[in-house]
Amino acid sequence: MKTLPFTAWLSYSRANDTPVAWLGDRTWTLEDLRHDVAQLMVWLQKHDEERWALCFENSYLFIVALLGTLHAGKIPVIPGHCRESLLAEQKSLFQGVLSDHALRWDGPHSVVKANTIHTVQTYAFPPLREGAFIELFTSGSTGQPRRVIKPVACLDREATLLAARFGDKLAGCRVVASVVPQHLYGLTFRIFLPMSLGLPLHAAMLYYAEQLAALESHHRYAFISSPAFLKRLDPRLTPPPLAIILSAGGKLPWSDVQETAVWCGIQPDEIYGSTETGILAWRHRQQDMIPWQPFPGVTIVPEGDAFRAHSPIIPEPDGLLLDDILIADGSGTFHIAGRRGRVVKIEEKRISLSEIEKRVLALEGIREAAALPISRGGRQGVGVLLVLEEEARRQWLNCDSKAMELAWRRALIPWLEPVAVPRYWRILEEIPVNSMNKRVYAQLQELFHETS
Repeated sequence: MKTLPFTAWLSYSRANDTPVAWLGDRTWTLEDLRHDVAQLMVWLQKHDEERWALCFENSYLFIVALLGTLHAGKIPVIPGHCRESLLAEQKSLFQGVLSDHALRWDGPHSVVKANTIHTVQTYAFPPLREGAFIELFTSGSTGQPRRVIKPVACLDREATLLAARFGDKLAGCRVVASVVPQHLYGLTFRIFLPMSLGLPLHAAMLYYAEQLAALESHHRYAFISSPAFLKRLDPRLTPPPLAIILSAGGKLPWSDVQETAVWCGIQPDEIYGSTETGILAWRHRQQDMIPWQPFPGVTIVPEGDAFRAHSPIIPEPDGLLLDDILIADGSGTFHIAGRRGRVVKIEEKRISLSEIEKRVLALEGIREAAALPISRGGRQGVGVLLVLEEEARRQWLNCDSKAMELAWRRALIPWLEPVAVPRYWRILEEIPVNSMNKRVYAQLQELFHETS
């Protein structure tokens, strides 16, 4: 299936009434998109600031902002969140903010809106800068955001790879998603893929299975999902007509693959990759232990105790080292055995344990902290081991522990992803200096289970 490059999304060779996105009874056409992009582009050209953070959940308005910034010669920055406290802390990463709702931001800021009334006219969109790119920030192992440069040309090639693999299933679909465009998975699959194939996309995010089941039954849908959403499907609901389900961002248990197939009649197609690498491999499981198959042009080779990926969509000539531990089978396919380092996956979110520790240590009364992922009853969460200052320890021992935990959680909410806010708290006399040693690490996890 032929794909449109980013530079052709607004092309006047395409019909004005081409549907781009919808929300409820509202459908935005290519004519609407050209108008809204032109208005934002003109506004941005009047501002000297070069770097603009894009903080959106609405996919249509995100597309307006993405096109507007790049055609205005600016750099779109995707910080990975819309939390006001973090935006203020990370203000050195960008100079202005574009969003789909008002934010407390001390600097240039525009709330991007879709215009309902406009005149039909032709707009001139300047060509993109040579080597135009998008910046994304993701969790780094030290707790500091990791900057990732994504050339627009690489994102175009990524969409082409996906179209070659899944184009037949995607043909004639409307695209709906349970993932936000604030991360590469959502950017690639919820934005670039449908726009490059000319498929209408749903502007809103699906949070609940009921929203998926409520989709109009006279359309066919491609559902961009995640393991966390698929495991919450309700078999009592009636599924919409789904042509394809794509899942990425974390491990999808085999039991959830089976239950999804029973509910809607198709198995999910799974995608493996990362923000740094883009897509690397895919699989379609009709039994559990099916290995991952690299996309064309992707090679993954061992390097010491790690693996290095080379790909036509990785701009670095030396490729990139992977954070995952792989088991290669000698034929080019592989299995995933776990993760290296201090960035872990919880509910498909990349969570930096170092970042959690930094935020916890900033709380009053806490002297030392060590964070680790906990899995209990099939549910993932974060546990923290604490050493308290003397006064805080007295409060803890005087039966104020639950109130203290609640106060700590509330203080962390403005800074951390919801799944990164610790659910389990344990007080120790001291934290072992080798707490990340595998043996001690396992003993500490047992401690959480024994004292819960």
